[in-house]
Amino acid sequence: MQANNIVTFPGARVRRRAGGLAWKRPMDMLLVALMLPVLLPVFAVIALLVKADSRGPVFFVQERVGLDGRRFRMVKFRSMHRDAEARRAALLATSDREGVCFKVREDPRVTRVGRFLRRSSLDELPQLLNVLRGDMSLVGPRPALPEEVAAYPDRAMERLHVPPGLTGLWQVSGRAEVPFERMIDMDVSYVRTASPALDLRILAATVGVVISGRGAY
Repeated sequence: MQANNIVTFPGARVRRRAGGLAWKRPMDMLLVALMLPVLLPVFAVIALLVKADSRGPVFFVQERVGLDGRRFRMVKFRSMHRDAEARRAALLATSDREGVCFKVREDPRVTRVGRFLRRSSLDELPQLLNVLRGDMSLVGPRPALPEEVAAYPDRAMERLHVPPGLTGLWQVSGRAEVPFERMIDMDVSYVRTASPALDLRILAATVGVVISGRGAY
């Protein structure tokens, strides 16, 4: 159920991580300030490709669950056809990934440009705006859909103790190829050990993962 725009469910309680993460926001802002001038031309090119490839908006906005169960609107470059959300229910039984998270390797809703964007993870770049707004961090557990959080086992709620991230431990360890239970293990491990040095290591590893395209679909 939802109260005051916060996702909750029986038997689970979100707690602030001991010791706090006061370093995270200043570090995110500094890194985004360095990255954006370089990435703005890339944003422009991708926007043109998305518009030229299929009808619909450049950006896709979807409600996700963030820190302490608060909902926010996550932004991505649109990689699917306009009717993708209406067709989602019919594809749930074909998920190639076990557990709560839905993933289809050959998703018929994905556009031609969208396949490239997903393979390269370039569809995620607009989430830098979510980082600037404070909805997300550069590194952390990926933000889940409200219905996914509602189906979480209790231990998975620890993912919500830190801001969701644009990248994280499971993204640099196989992305969609990582089973749900293993993803939870990685995210909980990150929550308990997060540090500036770990974030920088994950960001550096993300570059190699993006270039290889491993586990992305």
